[in-house]
Amino acid sequence: MFDQLVKRAVKFEQAAHKLLSMHEGAASRVVDARQSLARVTALSIKQEDMVKQAVRCIEVEVFRAAHVLAFAAFIDYLHELAGRDDFVALNAARDKWNIASVEDIRERFSDHNFIEGLEAAKLITKAEKKAFQGLLTRRNECAHPSDFYPDMNQSLGYVSEALSRIEALKSRYP
Repeated sequence: MFDQLVKRAVKFEQAAHKLLSMHEGAASRVVDARQSLARVTALSIKQEDMVKQAVRCIEVEVFRAAHVLAFAAFIDYLHELAGRDDFVALNAARDKWNIASVEDIRERFSDHNFIEGLEAAKLITKAEKKAFQGLLTRRNECAHPSDFYPDMNQSLGYVSEALSRIEALKSRYP
């Protein structure tokens, strides 16, 4: 009897979130972000944790921090992508780089330069480079003093876009 009651309560909660998530600004939309996270299989444990923290930031209305954490997970994924061939493609595209580890990238290159290097190495397209730099620009607006104050919808969209970009790369680089 108790088990049936719990099952019915869970179904009710799921139905309520589904219905409420259609309304702009409803906190139930965060549930959709959690479900989006579940479909991304390309993330490492560290990256998944950062995205979960970004979603938690949205829940508590710390939207700028959500952008920063989502981008941190995204750029970490790109670092791992570049390292999947021991940085051969990246080093070949940029003669003076001589990257041996992800730490080299993090210590020596800005995110902007790194993204440019990914395009030069033909790991991403020109359109992807522009999109990734757009994500970086919005992250910078949130990480540094600015007049940009994203709302829940912008933050959910940002997290969703970062996850979609990772999914697209994962399909190309399994």
